[in-house]
Amino acid sequence: MSAVAVGSPASTALPRAFWALWVCQLVNRLGSFVQPFLVLYLTHDRHLSAGTAGAVAAAVGAGTVAAQLVGGLLADRVGRRLTMLICFFGTGAALVLLGSAREMVMIWIAAFLVGLLGDLFRPAVQATVADLLQPNERVRAYGLLFWAINLGFSVSTVSAGVLASIGYGLLFWLNAATSVIAGVVIWTMVPETRPVLDEGTPRRPLLGVVLRDTVFLFMILIQIGYATIYFQGYSTLPLAMAADGLRSETYGLVIALNGVVIVLLQPFLGRWLVKLDRPKLLAASMLVVGLGFGLGAVVHGWWGYGLSVVVWTIGEIGFAAVIGAVFADLAPIDLRGRYMGLSGMAFGIGTVIGPLAGTNALQHLGATVTWIGCGVLGVLIFIGQYALAPALHARALANAATA
Repeated sequence: MSAVAVGSPASTALPRAFWALWVCQLVNRLGSFVQPFLVLYLTHDRHLSAGTAGAVAAAVGAGTVAAQLVGGLLADRVGRRLTMLICFFGTGAALVLLGSAREMVMIWIAAFLVGLLGDLFRPAVQATVADLLQPNERVRAYGLLFWAINLGFSVSTVSAGVLASIGYGLLFWLNAATSVIAGVVIWTMVPETRPVLDEGTPRRPLLGVVLRDTVFLFMILIQIGYATIYFQGYSTLPLAMAADGLRSETYGLVIALNGVVIVLLQPFLGRWLVKLDRPKLLAASMLVVGLGFGLGAVVHGWWGYGLSVVVWTIGEIGFAAVIGAVFADLAPIDLRGRYMGLSGMAFGIGTVIGPLAGTNALQHLGATVTWIGCGVLGVLIFIGQYALAPALHARALANAATA
């Protein structure tokens, strides 16, 4: 089989198509106005109960999880470029539908479509980067995409509050417009990169390959464990801070450090991260995230929680920069999109398990035990990930030889 390959091992310039993806990610996140304010819109403008509004938001989440499998399948079957075009143009239409829906059935359908179509691009983008770039260039590239996402989202969350004061309807139209703009960027600047199977090569079923791929299955379990820890920052942390007598505004300022640290540090750390061993860097990053949350066991003031956020954010930077590259090295080339989709689905499962496990542990076992549990889980997934390093290196060499 053949694939698009740009650059040599000594290359430092990333291709034009990658920078188009970077711009696309930035524009898409700059317009991410709806999701942070969806519950407020549904309760204030549509006069739904808090429970119903939360359930609609959960429908978006369900669509997001499904999108990882569907997006990975489409990326491998119909192509990366077409999958991204379906995502961005379809999301624009789904957002307009959600903003104009009045009947509950239509609101449910539109919410699910926003989640489904809105996240189709993730496996396709991850696979496109792997198609475009040599293995030694991927850590830098994934890190830059991570930075663009956080830069755009940091700006959008601030501006969305101002726009919402004018009217929630404006959020839907502007969010839809940025999705369309992102689609136009893909249409005009990103070529199809899906590897072409040699004539006569049969398409392999995903399930049969995955069930025999024990390294990948262990990686999926580790990914779920990491996401379980990470999403304590958006579920258990605000409750723990409230129990320590800190106001919700304080939580907002503390969690905002996450975006600030990423925007300020990632461009500088990214240049250093590319020099490190990927599987071992991934293991160390997970450990830092776990220990960062573990600090919650010994802090009670805003400054202590702020320090915890800074620590686990540094681990998050390392994780985000390298996780895509590790899965790209691991995935069979003909199943790259679907492997990326399963990786994203594993993270989505963690977003469900994390809040449930953390909030229940906080309620029944207390904050100290909960945060120590995060630290212990961080150590366990570090050990597991570090132990997989030799197998991941071997798989990367085998895939490089057959590319």
